[in-house]
Amino acid sequence: MTGDLSMRVLGIETSCDETGVAIYDSQEGLLANRLYSQAEMHAEFGGVVPELASRDHVRKILPLIKAVLDDCGMQKTELDGIAYTAGPGLMGALMVGGSLATALAFALEIPVLAVHHMEGHLLAPMLEASPPKFPFIALLVSGGHTQLVSVASVGAYRLLGESLDDAAGEAFDKTAKMLDLDYPGGPRLAATAERGHIERFKFPRPMTDRPGLDFSFSGLKTFTRNLIYDHSAENSLPDEQTICDICAGFQEAVVDTLVIKCLRALKQESLNTLVIAGGVSANQRLRSKLHQALASEHREVFYARHEFCTDNGAMIAYAGCQRLLAGEYNGLAITARPRWPLDSLKPPGEAF
Repeated sequence: MTGDLSMRVLGIETSCDETGVAIYDSQEGLLANRLYSQAEMHAEFGGVVPELASRDHVRKILPLIKAVLDDCGMQKTELDGIAYTAGPGLMGALMVGGSLATALAFALEIPVLAVHHMEGHLLAPMLEASPPKFPFIALLVSGGHTQLVSVASVGAYRLLGESLDDAAGEAFDKTAKMLDLDYPGGPRLAATAERGHIERFKFPRPMTDRPGLDFSFSGLKTFTRNLIYDHSAENSLPDEQTICDICAGFQEAVVDTLVIKCLRALKQESLNTLVIAGGVSANQRLRSKLHQALASEHREVFYARHEFCTDNGAMIAYAGCQRLLAGEYNGLAITARPRWPLDSLKPPGEAF
């Protein structure tokens, strides 16, 4: 933050299937946060339908903005800036948030800022009472991303490694679909794994036997598909306990792979602090094993509370506030970038 300057920022998140709106005050912290999930609507189709997602954002975003203003007893004229997710994400969904944010900022004559979705996730632990201190290693792990990033400060990011194919969350979702688990697949697989025996099947830990910090989960997914086939009766899935055991073994393989690479990144960069962010950071097995592994080496791990692990407006309001305070803002051209490398960002105030 810059000096004692006070700023109240409205954050808008519409990158995929959650409509998130929040208000963050640079002096008082998070004032209000609302989230609407479309999961029930998309469950019928077994995944996100982009056109339906965009239309639902249109229906929900204005009522949510009114709700957060009411929650903190504010008028929209008391806002000092607006931040919105500009990418990565679904183009139509991004355009809904971007167009509404830009129009509202124009009407209120306040600055508007396009925020990188993954920077929002990376900075979400800063919303906690005991935030991590720079520098640190960040593990960004979600349905669309698995990345290890060296973080020197806000906006100073250096990519260390990433998934060469499926992201960890995507691998969870695809494996859940193979086992005919309900949508959203990742959380369903994790819940099913709690009833399974981890040691029954020997899953590989991909790319951990070679140097480097990149990930690959496509081979693990293929191994799991073959395991399901080998234990299936004709035209049916394996029995319930076998499904639980497969889920447990698969989850353990993904978690072990992430833990091994995180420890490797910390040692490579000579750092003692790890931040995990993104939807998969809510996975309790991942949190538990990371905590155990880092504690044994006198290192620390930080993460956001569960409600700020998945997409939300609070992280966008916070990230936007840091840059708006430094004088960074966009014009009235709407920014929407379905693909947007995180390491292309610059520190606040250096973007011009």
